[in-house]
Amino acid sequence: MVLTGRRLRVAALTCAIGLAATGCTGDDRDGFRPGAADAGDPYVPGHGNGGYDVGHYGLDVRYDPSTDRLSGRAVITATATQDLSRFNLDLAGLEVRAVSVGDAAAEHRRGDGELVVTPRDGLPRGRQFTVTVEYAGVPTAVDDGALGSGGFLHTADGAVALGQPDSAATWFPVNDHPSDKATYDLAVTVPDGLAALSNGVPGPKSSADGWTTWRWSERAPMASYLSTLVIGDYRVVTGTHAGRPMVTAVAASLPATGGAATSLARTGAIVDFLASRFGPYPFDSYGGIVIADDRIGYALETQSRPVYGPGFFADDRPNPSVVAHELAHQWFGDSVSLTRWGDIWLNEGFASYAEWLWEEHDGGRTAQRNFEIQYAATDWTQPSVEPGREQMFGSAVYKRGALAVHALRRTVGDDLFFRILRTWTTERAAGNATTADLVALAERVAGRQLRPLFDAWLVGGSAPTLP
Repeated sequence: MVLTGRRLRVAALTCAIGLAATGCTGDDRDGFRPGAADAGDPYVPGHGNGGYDVGHYGLDVRYDPSTDRLSGRAVITATATQDLSRFNLDLAGLEVRAVSVGDAAAEHRRGDGELVVTPRDGLPRGRQFTVTVEYAGVPTAVDDGALGSGGFLHTADGAVALGQPDSAATWFPVNDHPSDKATYDLAVTVPDGLAALSNGVPGPKSSADGWTTWRWSERAPMASYLSTLVIGDYRVVTGTHAGRPMVTAVAASLPATGGAATSLARTGAIVDFLASRFGPYPFDSYGGIVIADDRIGYALETQSRPVYGPGFFADDRPNPSVVAHELAHQWFGDSVSLTRWGDIWLNEGFASYAEWLWEEHDGGRTAQRNFEIQYAATDWTQPSVEPGREQMFGSAVYKRGALAVHALRRTVGDDLFFRILRTWTTERAAGNATTADLVALAERVAGRQLRPLFDAWLVGGSAPTLP
């Protein structure tokens, strides 16, 4: 039975009066119950939430580097996946001024990294609703373990919002797990003279009273950790590639014609090569951003516009391999995203293999030779699948994962191998998947059993026999 708002409030009173006798809890309202405060992923306890599915984030933020203060308004469009009495959003550190669901003010309170929202009326399963959150404060950084600093980082000339698996909840309220992807519109207002870079297609800029508003739109569903915001003094280059916007940026403190700039300049060529192997590029824009902050010791495949730490271009050396890796993620990880973090090799194994493909294409070592070198150096006691939280970014996820990809190629042959990859990126585009999904698809396309092969190369405890 679906209840109207008035009948739901009556049911809540009835439940409260008869609590002991009926087995009701204070949050159960005649079948309406709270959404889970956790996505249930052991690799990221406390991240994500249940009871609803987000379709779109509309974010309007203002950041003042002189005070490190951010203010924002988030309009979140979601659909209830159960009869929902209340729900959580992930939000770290920032102060919440007001929350409304639809046109009605909603009760809200803060938990440990959570914003708990109780709408005036229950939300029946299947109901689309909007949540508006007004918030402000000084954003916080997080320790991303093996990756180092992440979250919202104040920099000498602005800020960087970046990190895996943590970052999004440090600057906007979000269902912070890759299983709930959504589209995004972002307007970010910063002092004149600073760039404000993000994901997707650039929109028109506007200026008033010493402030400039930059606009970005990502129309393909995006996992929250793939969102980014980079503010500061950057040399921004805009253009088009294959009829789509191309936006690249390099921190102004880095050489104008050095390794970072020359590497980003190859973005179009690398994308075109990868598309010839993986299928059509999945997004509406291209690009990349190189930052100068040494706290960022990693590169991240932020959707449509990867962000690269300065260490990849040390001594002003070009590094097209890291560009190939992050661009490969646009297919493997961004378009086809994880369902759970224990399958992170699906992202990193394929992106690492793309480095081998690009190196061979660019006149370097062959993929086969890289396979042989890595095979000899691998610790086979470390699994690629379910590596454990402490090994989420370990060698087994990246390098052993790449070995498994090449072993599949050696087993089925090039024609079937690349057909498997293109079928995967087409059928799973804009969605989520697991290792079991990949095995099933590979077996279907190849017309043969491949589970023993994947088991041996991904989780077996000893060196597999070379195919």
